[in-house]
Amino acid sequence: MLGLRRRDFVTLLGGAGLLCAAKARRARAQQPALPVIGFLNGTTPTNAVHHLTAFRRGLNETGYVESQNVALEYRWGGNRSDRLPALAAELVRRPVNVIAATGGFGSAPAAKAATTTIPIVFTLGGVDPVESGLVASFNRPGGNVTGVTLLAVALTAKRMELLRALLPKASVVAALVNPASSDAAQELQPAARAFGLELRELRASSEDEIDAAFSTLAAHRIDALFVGSSPLFQYGRDRIVALAARHAVPAIYDWREFTAAGGLMSYGSSITEMYRQAGVYTGRILKGEKPADLPVLQPTKFELVINLTTARTLGLEIPPTLLALADEVIE
Repeated sequence: MLGLRRRDFVTLLGGAGLLCAAKARRARAQQPALPVIGFLNGTTPTNAVHHLTAFRRGLNETGYVESQNVALEYRWGGNRSDRLPALAAELVRRPVNVIAATGGFGSAPAAKAATTTIPIVFTLGGVDPVESGLVASFNRPGGNVTGVTLLAVALTAKRMELLRALLPKASVVAALVNPASSDAAQELQPAARAFGLELRELRASSEDEIDAAFSTLAAHRIDALFVGSSPLFQYGRDRIVALAARHAVPAIYDWREFTAAGGLMSYGSSITEMYRQAGVYTGRILKGEKPADLPVLQPTKFELVINLTTARTLGLEIPPTLLALADEVIE
């Protein structure tokens, strides 16, 4: 080494550095690639912040942590269902190990049309996955699709009952419905009649039509408003709550998010819990379980949320019996 010329010594060091770098590259190449979840959502990142947090929490419960032992590939529809088929096809080409089809009804059919082999976990609100053809049955979905559904329309009668308890003198109720969804008026009429209420239908199948529907309230004597369970209304909840306040009409909604945004009252299952359960299912599938063997989940817990601040603004006094039933009171 004493007789080694400086140039030879530098060359030796450089060779050793290249050898170390090559070993590091080989070590990285030998590391198994992280499994990838394709997160297909019909809304926007802003709209889905809390839902995505709940989904990650479900993944964590099965031992998966984003960027540590699993990767998420995001595709956002931006509230445009026509974009979802192309986005689902991108995830299939990627390819991903599982597709979480979320954020409205359009994501699940788009994912199912894009692949028959990659497992799909959906979240649905107000849509029957069997009637819509997504799965063969609730207990044995079959194929590569399973998930969580809220089936919110099944709670219509209970919401009408709560509206009657809040406004015992009400006689006419308007129902905001999306004719393209399963919350159409035929689901509401029997419930309204059961509680002696006359039902008037306000139709809206786009955001612009929501404004037009509310403009008709002023032309009719409406005692209360029943907001249907369409995903369109979930996306536009801030607008709907603001319009209800502008027209000073008491309204009942399906999910807590409406009441937290300033709506009067809501009764339904928890959307964040639905996403948590979808995260758990996604993790279980990554561990080797098959969608065909995982029953479609339905909610078992429902929550009544009342916004007292909104009630006072409307000049309403919430009956003590209704307050006693509430799971949460917002002041």
